[in-house]
Amino acid sequence: MYIAIEGIDTVGKTTQIDLLKNKFSDAVVTKEPGGSNLGKTIRSLVLGENDFSVRAEFLLFLADRAEHVEKVIKPNLEKLIISDRSVVSGVAYADTSIDYQSILNLNKFSIDNTLPDLVVLIEIDKETLSSRLGEKDHDNIEARGVDFLLDIQSRLEKATLDLGIRLVKIDARESIEDIHQKIVKEIS
Repeated sequence: MYIAIEGIDTVGKTTQIDLLKNKFSDAVVTKEPGGSNLGKTIRSLVLGENDFSVRAEFLLFLADRAEHVEKVIKPNLEKLIISDRSVVSGVAYADTSIDYQSILNLNKFSIDNTLPDLVVLIEIDKETLSSRLGEKDHDNIEARGVDFLLDIQSRLEKATLDLGIRLVKIDARESIEDIHQKIVKEIS
């Protein structure tokens, strides 16, 4: 089973993935961007300070995704795969100046139609997001602000549904243990 844990920054994805690693020690745990050797390089380029054009940034993420699926996901489809982000983020985070249908089609091409079986979307409200962002340094994407991130959150749900992937939504304000148990229930 291929599970993608999705959500905007600060919702607790990393915490939940760490708990899942301990619970499912045989699982393949990976991330996008950066789950392959090429992806690590692309991740540092895109999340750092840069002045890439919108299309160049989009294509870099597609290259990472294609490599990730080919080198990490496909060889392990018979195992439990837990991924921090997936094609869903690729669609949701793509700049809106690019035609949405092109975004969907190019992302499907990049993953050779290898979709997650389940997306767990951890959602956050504006007040909690503002509070959590105020407690940390921001990367290039977080620096775009609360409203941008909340728009991405709604686009994560839309992308999941448009790609036809089973979706489970969990409130980020719940306790770490409650969120963990809900995810485990979906996997088991």
